[in-house]
Amino acid sequence: MRNVCIFAHRGSKGTHPENTLSAFEAALRSGADGIELDVHLTKDGKLAVIHDETLERTTTLSGYVADYTAKELKMGDAGVKFSPSFKNEKIPLLEEVFQWAKDTSLIINVELKNDKLPYAGLEKKIIELIRGYSYEKRVILSSFNHESISIAQKIAPEIESALLFERSPVNFEEVLKDNPGAAFHPALAGLTKELALKARALGCKVRPYTANSESDIIYLLELGVEGLFTDFPARVIQLAYEFQESKS
Repeated sequence: MRNVCIFAHRGSKGTHPENTLSAFEAALRSGADGIELDVHLTKDGKLAVIHDETLERTTTLSGYVADYTAKELKMGDAGVKFSPSFKNEKIPLLEEVFQWAKDTSLIINVELKNDKLPYAGLEKKIIELIRGYSYEKRVILSSFNHESISIAQKIAPEIESALLFERSPVNFEEVLKDNPGAAFHPALAGLTKELALKARALGCKVRPYTANSESDIIYLLELGVEGLFTDFPARVIQLAYEFQESKS
């Protein structure tokens, strides 16, 4: 058995159009333990699953997600820019992903994309949906906006949370202490053994992002991280099994 939790970053992002139902389905088929996805708020207050604040990179639409209603977003194509074979993939709503996941045991890491644009009430809306599906023990709420995670912890202390770091600040231990119980989700590039040990000493689970190369995977497995995020879950799962067999 693997002793590391493998999350498919934006679904199986390396093989399918990111943050789409086909990417999440591929992640499920790969044997991933969980999926990671990103959530923005639409003009009419719906929870849209897409990474960027703007639409141009991954869809046929343009402009800001926040300027579209959910129905208008559905008019765009979220697959064709990845490959013509994924033409007509749509931007899913978080509720659609939760509905799809009902018959799975996947852990769902929901990243609140409110670190660049403020979305009033985003935490409350997501938590209400989580509770509506009784997913309190299946969801991790993460964000680069640590104030947002503090808000989520106050509303729903029963839901696991995580602090995302692009670079670990000098006072990162103080930041973790200010958010007791939150996991530590650092960028892979800045993660050292020392940082991992300090986070663990504070009781934090360590789950770096985004690990794709064999050397990076082996490094993290040697480090003994609790989890990791990857664009290629099928490949990483195989590496993890091989690593564990070599140590047994």
